[in-house]
Amino acid sequence: MRRPACSTSLLPCQPARHKPRWVRGLGLAMLLCVGLAPHGAQAAQSAPVQSAHSTATLITDSNTAQTDTPLHAALRLQLKPGWHTYWLNPGDAGDPVTLTVEASGALAGQAQTITWPTPQRIRDASLMSYAYTGDVVLPVTLQLHTTSTPDTQGQVSVHAQANWLVCEQACIPEEGNFTLTLPTGAPQPSAEAPLFAQAAQHTPVKAPYKVTISPTGVLHVQGAELTGQSVADAWFMPQERGQIAEAAPQRLTFDADGLSLHLKPTDEFAKAAPLTGILVLRDPSGAERALNVQATPQPLAASPELGPASATATVSATPAQQDVLPVAQQAAAASLFHSIVLGLLGGLVLNLMPCVFPILAMKALAVARMGQSERKHQKLSAMGYAGGVIVGFTGLGALVMGLRLGGAATGWGFQFQSTMFVGMITWLLFAMALNLLGVFAFLPPALSASTQHRHGLVHDVLTGLLAVVVASPCTAPFMGVAIAGALAGPPLSGLVIFAALGVGLAAPYVLLAFSPALASHLPRPGAWMDYLRQFLAFPLLGTCVWLLWVATVESGATTVLLLCAGMVFMAFAAWVYGIAQKRQRLAGHSRGCTALYGVALLGLLGAMALLPALQQLAPQPATSTPALPNGTEPFSTQRLNALHAAGKPVFVDMTAAWCITCLVNERVALNTTATQAAMARYGVTTLRGDWTRRDPAITEFLQHHGRDGVPFYLFVPAQGDAVVLPQILTPGLVIGTISPPHG
Repeated sequence: MRRPACSTSLLPCQPARHKPRWVRGLGLAMLLCVGLAPHGAQAAQSAPVQSAHSTATLITDSNTAQTDTPLHAALRLQLKPGWHTYWLNPGDAGDPVTLTVEASGALAGQAQTITWPTPQRIRDASLMSYAYTGDVVLPVTLQLHTTSTPDTQGQVSVHAQANWLVCEQACIPEEGNFTLTLPTGAPQPSAEAPLFAQAAQHTPVKAPYKVTISPTGVLHVQGAELTGQSVADAWFMPQERGQIAEAAPQRLTFDADGLSLHLKPTDEFAKAAPLTGILVLRDPSGAERALNVQATPQPLAASPELGPASATATVSATPAQQDVLPVAQQAAAASLFHSIVLGLLGGLVLNLMPCVFPILAMKALAVARMGQSERKHQKLSAMGYAGGVIVGFTGLGALVMGLRLGGAATGWGFQFQSTMFVGMITWLLFAMALNLLGVFAFLPPALSASTQHRHGLVHDVLTGLLAVVVASPCTAPFMGVAIAGALAGPPLSGLVIFAALGVGLAAPYVLLAFSPALASHLPRPGAWMDYLRQFLAFPLLGTCVWLLWVATVESGATTVLLLCAGMVFMAFAAWVYGIAQKRQRLAGHSRGCTALYGVALLGLLGAMALLPALQQLAPQPATSTPALPNGTEPFSTQRLNALHAAGKPVFVDMTAAWCITCLVNERVALNTTATQAAMARYGVTTLRGDWTRRDPAITEFLQHHGRDGVPFYLFVPAQGDAVVLPQILTPGLVIGTISPPHG
C-alpha cells in the first residue's frame, strides 16, 4: 500500500532534507564538538538506530535534568516515504509502539505511558488503520527524584527500550535500545525542544462537551455551536481495539443539541461501558480539532437518535430527521419477537440433544401410557408436564438474572458446577432407573395397595421440572442467542423468553396429547411396554456414570466414593421399599409393613447424611492444566491477545465436562484427524477453556460475546473479523471456517 510521506496532522516530514549544504556542515561540526567535549556522551539526543525503513532516536526537551522537575523524553521515528507506524489502537491490523524510559544516576525515574499525538486514518480496501507517517515524536514524562546513592559527578543516564512496527506493502517489526546522559542543573531547553512543542500542538485536548454513546452505536456530542455551518466533517477513533467496525462509514447528523456520529458496533462492543477515544472535528476551512472524549453509555430509550431531530441538513445528505421513537419501539418489539422465536426453536431442538436423552426416555413412557388412558387424562398429563417445564425454565432464568444482579459471575448451566447438585441429580436419576426396572414404584405407602393407581398431576409437573434440570447444562442451536437476549434485556422480557424455551421443550408431548390423529399412530398397548420401560432404565444408568465422571473432574476421586456409597444406600432403600409395596398389595392393607418402610427411610437418610461431606468437596479453581490434544493450549485472554497480536489465527473452544454437546462436538468435529490436520496446516492454535469448575474469566469472556453457556466456539483469524460458530459442529464446518479465503 502506498502512503503519503507526510501527515497533515503531525510534524513536518524530515525538515533536515531541505536545509542548505553549509547548514548541514555546520550541524556536523557542532556534533563533532559535542562528541569531543569533556563529559563525553552528554546530549539531548541518543545515537540513532537505523534501518532501511526508519531512523529512531531518543530525545529530551532539556539539556539538563533537575529533581522534582518533569523531564520530557520521546521516541523520535523518522519514517521513509510510504511507511507508517501505529497508534495505541492500530485499527484492523498492526501493533502499537511501546516505549519504556528509565533514568538512573544522580536522579531516578521511570515512565512508559506515551502521550499519543492524533493519528491519521489509513484505509486499505476494507481495512482501516490508525497510524503515523513522516517524522513522528512520541513523548513520555519522567518524574525525577534524588536516589539514595547519588552520582557524585551529577550525571543522569536515561535509558529507553522501544518496539515498533513499520508497514508499507509488508510489515516489519523493529526495536531499539537507547541511552543518553544529561548533567544535573536548572532546566535548559534543548535543540529538540521545538519537536515537543509541535507534538503538543497535535495532541488531543479534553472535550468541553458532554458525550454519550447509545447501545446501537450512536455517539452524540452535545454542543449548541456544533452545527452544519461549523462542522464540515467528523470522525471517531476508539482507544480500545475491536469496539466498532473501524472501516465502516461514520454517518454525521445534527440536531438541536449538537451532532451525532452513527458508528457500527461489533460483537465485542461493550454496551454498558464508557467508550473512550479521539473525536476529530473539521471545520469548513479544513482546520481540524482533536478532542479526547469518554462517551457515557445511555439506555436505548435515552439514545439521541430517539429524540426529535433538527431540520439542519446532514453531511451525509440525509434530510431532516423525524421523531423516530415509534420506530425504536417497533425495533425493540421486533427484537423481543425474534428472541421468542429463537427460544421456541431452541426448546424444540433441545428435545434432540444428547444431554436430554433421559427426558426423551420419560416422554416415551408417557406416550406409551397415553395409548391406554382416556383423553381427559392425556390432556391433563400433558398440561401438567408443560406447566412444570415452563415454570422450571422461567424459575431457573429468574435465578440466573437475580444472581447476576447481585454481582455473581453466573451463566447458564451454573448449577452443574456444584458437586452437591451433581450428586443429588445422580441419585435421583439412579432412583428413577430402579423404578423403571420395577424395584419399587413412586407411590406413598397409603396408595401402594391399589394396583390401578395412575401417576397424578403432581407427578407430571415434577417430571417437567426434572426435564429442565437435566437439560440445563446444554445449549442447543438458537438457544444461546435467546438466553443471551433474555439476560441482557429487561427482566420481564427475559422471563417471557425463558418461558418460550419451556414451551418449545414441552411442545412435542403436548401436541401428541392433543392430536388424536398423531395418537392413533402409536402402537397398541401390550407386553412390549413393560420391556420398553425396563430398557429405558439403562440410558438413565449411563447418565449416572457420566455424572460420576463430571464429579471426578470437579472434585476428585473422593467425591465418586461418596456418590457410590450414596447409590448403595439408595438401592437398599428402594429394594426394601419395593418389598413393602408388594406385601401391601398382596395383603390389601399396610399393617405389618411399617417396619419395612422405616428401614427404607433409614437407607434414604443414610444417603442424605453424605450431603455435608459432598458440600465440603465443592469444586475449586483448577490448580493443574488438564491433558490437552496436540496444538491445544489452556485458554486465557492474555494468550488470545498475544497470539492475535503476533498475526496467528486462533480457535477458541469453551467447553465443560458436564456438557454432553461439548463432548460430542469434540469427538465428532474437533478432535478428528482431518480437523487436526487442517489446524496444523493453517497454523491455527486452539485455546480450550474448561468451564466445569467456576471460572470468572471464562464467564466474563462468554458474556462479552453475548453468550451465557457452553458450548461456545470462536474463530479469530489473523486478519479480519472474528467468526462465531454454531453450537453443533461438523468437521466440514470447522475446516471451512478456519481455511484462508484462497485456500
